[in-house]
Amino acid sequence: MSKVAAVVVAAGLGSRMGGDLAKQYLLLDNRPVLVHTLEVFEKCPAIQEVVLVVKKDEITRNQEIVQRYDLQKVKHVVGGGHERQNSVFNGLKALLPDGALVVVHDGVRPLLTEEKLLAVLEAGREYGAAVLGTPVKETIKQADKNSFVLNTPPRESLWSIQTPQVFHWEVLWPAMQKAMVCGFSSTDDAGIVEWDGKKVKIVEGDYENIKITTPVDLEIARMILERRKNEGRNRL
Repeated sequence: MSKVAAVVVAAGLGSRMGGDLAKQYLLLDNRPVLVHTLEVFEKCPAIQEVVLVVKKDEITRNQEIVQRYDLQKVKHVVGGGHERQNSVFNGLKALLPDGALVVVHDGVRPLLTEEKLLAVLEAGREYGAAVLGTPVKETIKQADKNSFVLNTPPRESLWSIQTPQVFHWEVLWPAMQKAMVCGFSSTDDAGIVEWDGKKVKIVEGDYENIKITTPVDLEIARMILERRKNEGRNRL
């Protein structure tokens, strides 16, 4: 496979963050969160092309961000849909008909490292579908609608799944098309591929690859980024 393209989804409202500014535009080390995310793909030699999916009324704003920060791998900025799944579908359509290996990533996961990106790319290329995930550290309870415990699944079998998620084009695209026709929905792209009968490989990720959802997440991201900068200075 020659082409590796990324679909970065940043069409959410970010209601849990509070305030008027969507979370992807909040500043992290004086740059928008989204810019940090896109720069991971910009700097990674394995990625040839990026499609950025945003709210339809923010396409021009994001085109200006791409230009301002010289993100040359972002070839398309397209409008999203009502749900994340619709947004990913719109992003994939921008890659037709020549997508080979597709990377889907949340626009508000700015702390992805190139090491983990390359690891999940390798697994996706080998197995056809791969995701980053971290072993669950706390006990998980399944509850009924009245918040009474139904069962306690064994922790050693549980993973917290992250992005990026990587797929062969011929695995993801037909599954997405079928899901849209059948009305099936999933909270992540791997769930759609699983529903379509394909196996998905988990690659151990990084607990620092957090999704910026709440104000606390943003503060944690700032601390992680500051620590990384200090470690880089100490190595000089």
